[in-house]
Amino acid sequence: MPLETPLLELHTSTGAAAGEYFGTLLPSRFADFASEYKALRETVGLIDSNYRAFFSFTEADRQRYVNAILTSNVRDLKPGQGTVGLLLNPQGHILAEVETFLLERSLLASCHAMIRERTFATFDKFIIMDDVTLEDVTASTGTLDIAGPRVAQLLTRMGIDNFADMPLFAHAEFSLGAIPFRLVRRELGGESAAMIIVAREHLAELWQELEKRVRAEGGAPVGMEALNSVRLESGVAWFGHDYDDRQIPHEAGLELSHISYEKGCYTGQEIVERVRSRGHANRRLAELKFPVDEAAAADTKLIFAGNEIGSVTSSGFSPILGQPIGLGYVRREHSAVGTQLNASGIPAEVIAPPRPSKKMSA
Repeated sequence: MPLETPLLELHTSTGAAAGEYFGTLLPSRFADFASEYKALRETVGLIDSNYRAFFSFTEADRQRYVNAILTSNVRDLKPGQGTVGLLLNPQGHILAEVETFLLERSLLASCHAMIRERTFATFDKFIIMDDVTLEDVTASTGTLDIAGPRVAQLLTRMGIDNFADMPLFAHAEFSLGAIPFRLVRRELGGESAAMIIVAREHLAELWQELEKRVRAEGGAPVGMEALNSVRLESGVAWFGHDYDDRQIPHEAGLELSHISYEKGCYTGQEIVERVRSRGHANRRLAELKFPVDEAAAADTKLIFAGNEIGSVTSSGFSPILGQPIGLGYVRREHSAVGTQLNASGIPAEVIAPPRPSKKMSA
C-alpha cells in the first residue's frame, strides 16, 4: 500500500484528484492541468511535498559522521547552509537522494519516505564508536513547497525580505502568524522555489494560509502532474522514477550536482572515481520527445536499428512543445540530440530540454 500525505483528506474534500508519486498518494490535480502549469511558469504554485522523511543527527560527531556516508560535502557546512548528495552502496549504486541542513545544535537530513526504513537503517548501522545520536523525526515533520517567478514577491509580503539573496539550499527560521517554520531556498525550472519545513501539527493550517496568499498573487495549488511536466521540461531526474539502486550517479546525470570530489572518502567513492577517470558511463539518462498523440510509458524498451539500447523511465505532457516528452536511459553512442529511436512501436527522438518562451516565463 502506498503512503499518504497527511493532507490527503483535506485535499479530497475540495475535489482534488490523487495519484501515486514517490510511493505516496499526493494530489495529482486540484483543478485543471493548464492553470496549474501556468501558475508554476508565470506566477506561483503551492505544492504538497509530503513524500519526504526526516532524520535528526545530534552530538559532537554528527557532521563528520554524515559527511563520511554521503557523496556531498557535509563537513564544511555552516549553520544555515545545506546541500544535496547521494547515499551509495559499496558498488556505487544509488540507495537514496539525501538533502542535509546544518542547524545550530543538530544536522537535519531528508530523503524520500518510501525508503525511510532502509535509509534509517543504513545511517544507523555505521554508528559504532561515534558520538552521534540518530532520530527519525518524520512523524512530527511536514513540508510544503512554493515555486514560480513570484515566490520572492510572495515571501516579501510575508516579511521575508532576504530570500532572493539566499544561496541554494540555504535555510532559516521564520514564522507566519503563530506558525514557526524553516524556509529552504530551492529552484524549479529555472525559477525560484522554496521548501517549507513545519511541525506536522501546523501543516494543515499553514497550507490553508499559504493557499490564500498564493491565490492573492494570481497563483494556485499545484498537483504533481503539472510539477512533473515542468521538471521533465527542465531535464530533472526524480529518485524512484528515473533512478534508484539500479543506477550509478553518472548514468543518472548527477555527477556534477550531487557529488563533491574534494571531500574525502565515502561509501561507493571507489566506483565514482573509476567512472570519472574513464570519462563516461556506458549509458546516460536522455531527454526524449514522442508523437503528439502518444507517449511511451515507464519501462518501455528503446530500440535502435533493431537492438534494445535502453528504456523509458518517465513521461508527461510538455506545454512548451505541445506534445509528450520523457526521460530514458540510452547507450552513450545513441544519446546525441536528434537520434531517432523506437519506443516499442512509438517513435522517440533524443532532444535537448525545451526552454519556455519569454512570454511564458514572464
